[in-house]
Amino acid sequence: MEVIQVPHSAPPQVHGSHQVARDHCLSPARAVDRPTGSARYGRMFPGLEPLGTDPQELMRAGGTGGICDAAAALDQVSAGDDATEAAGWPFFGQLIAHDITADRSPIAGGVDAEALRNARTPRLNLEIVYSDGPIGSPYLFDLGDPAKFLLGPDGGDVPRNHQGVALIGDPRNDVHLFSLTLHVALLHAHNRIVDKLRANGVPEADVFGEARTALTWHYQWIVVHDFLPRLVGTALVEQVLAEGGRWFTPEPLQAYIPLEFADAAYRYGHGQIRHTYQLVEGGPAVPLFPDLVGFGPPPADRRLDLAQIFDLPGHPPAQRAKRLDGRLAASLIGLPEQVTGAVDTASYRSLAVRDLLRGETTQLPSGEAIARLIGAEPLTADELQQNWPHGTPLWFYILKESEHRGDGDRLGPVGGQIVAETLIGLLRADPASYLSLEPTWEPSLATAESTFGLADLLTLSMPPAGIGQERS
Repeated sequence: MEVIQVPHSAPPQVHGSHQVARDHCLSPARAVDRPTGSARYGRMFPGLEPLGTDPQELMRAGGTGGICDAAAALDQVSAGDDATEAAGWPFFGQLIAHDITADRSPIAGGVDAEALRNARTPRLNLEIVYSDGPIGSPYLFDLGDPAKFLLGPDGGDVPRNHQGVALIGDPRNDVHLFSLTLHVALLHAHNRIVDKLRANGVPEADVFGEARTALTWHYQWIVVHDFLPRLVGTALVEQVLAEGGRWFTPEPLQAYIPLEFADAAYRYGHGQIRHTYQLVEGGPAVPLFPDLVGFGPPPADRRLDLAQIFDLPGHPPAQRAKRLDGRLAASLIGLPEQVTGAVDTASYRSLAVRDLLRGETTQLPSGEAIARLIGAEPLTADELQQNWPHGTPLWFYILKESEHRGDGDRLGPVGGQIVAETLIGLLRADPASYLSLEPTWEPSLATAESTFGLADLLTLSMPPAGIGQERS
């Protein structure tokens, strides 16, 4: 395995009778590198006027029986609504979202968009996994071997306190079984990399830092070379890599999250959630909510075989994601209280309503306005299948654009441009990313001759007997 050398200057610290891994190696989230204030949001298209739509109209569109409710149109989908890509990809996209954004302002607004603050650093640095490392977040790590993450009793869950609350870098990764399982897979992958580094003779004092860098860079590579090509197309990814962004080019250490990304384009994944999922081969099909809601130890009969939602070597094809068509599965139109908390208005239980209102709260422009600005042909009224008097809310526009310009499998010109430029721009603005430090770097953990991808990382995370069999 290729070892990424990381400078060091201090001896390891000692905690009780156990040596504690140093936390000042190339650590993208270390406190000294963090912004002195909260990370901010901004606008990718600041010259465009906000759309402005009646909130009541948005709540009707996103509520039960509205145009965003897939259940209301299920009987019209004769051939099903499966997409080309596997069902797990929107959940990997959600993990990325948790890594770079955390907006905790109220759904109903009342907060000036310019005053919004991001509780996450805008870097793809796996802060959701590492938090502040073994020194700042010792409860995440194994006391007997602090270079490794602590896992649940059988290796199939994160550690939890006596009330079942996850001890985890970001509590949102415990929201449902899919995000939790991906999080656990990343913990296993880090621990496997630690083993590989030790087998290669890396000094113990350097193991944690180099393992963190290795996992982070492989994750960043997956975002650029596996996730984005599936979502926006290879041609657009290659163009942004070669030419840079047209609309989003933050300077190093000056990155921000565009509101057009956070509150519209990157919420595309809500439209890819299937109506039901099989967790294991031959198992029953269940909806995401309420059946797979998290925030507690997963029951023994609710463990997920990742081969059911990702195409992994040696396994049959996985279930597919839902086709993008502007509609959300019923489990998202009626979210459980464990996810939404107590709400003042029943319609706030609909994720579609929340997405539509969020775009209105942050004063996003219409989808048509952005399409014209970037030189894309706007959708027609027939394609939108809804009469929006003054323009189409950006989130809904991007879903319908995906249906008609991306065959329901990928984002169209507006959504694709926003997402590709944002994610690649964030990597370029991060002085610790592989694109900044070593743009010609290639993964060293590949298990196949083809280009390294998420399947390789998930395979690395799985012990031969299955992810629920290992103790670490």
